[in-house]
Amino acid sequence: MAIQFFSEDISFQIANEELIQNWISFVLHKHDASPGDLNYIFTSNNEILKINREFLQHDYFTDIITFNYCEGNMVSGDIYISIDTVRENAQDFEVPFEQELNRVVIHGVLHLLGFDDASEEEKDFMRRKEDECLADLNNLS
Repeated sequence: MAIQFFSEDISFQIANEELIQNWISFVLHKHDASPGDLNYIFTSNNEILKINREFLQHDYFTDIITFNYCEGNMVSGDIYISIDTVRENAQDFEVPFEQELNRVVIHGVLHLLGFDDASEEEKDFMRRKEDECLADLNNLS
């Protein structure tokens, strides 16, 4: 069981890899779950669009696509993150890139834990959960 980071179609390496792995594990345990195989794949807008079209029949860019392979309390999945979109969103929201990246990283975990963001109410709840998790990260650092 491992939390791993890869890049595809771009050259990117997450900063503070061990801290981020510990944080994800902390969040999972806080929700009575255990880390299984979690693969983060950092990629480009072009690659995320390809994945979106092929697997979700969506024809648009997004910051994250999560494939859920969870079994019971064991959280596993492939989480594709478009670094291009994260950079754009960081500028749009006027936040540091790393903060936006961390929000997206934990957003994928929250999806794997069963949280959704389809409705406005769910989006608001998800944002509060992200903020809570980001506060946990600050406490761990």
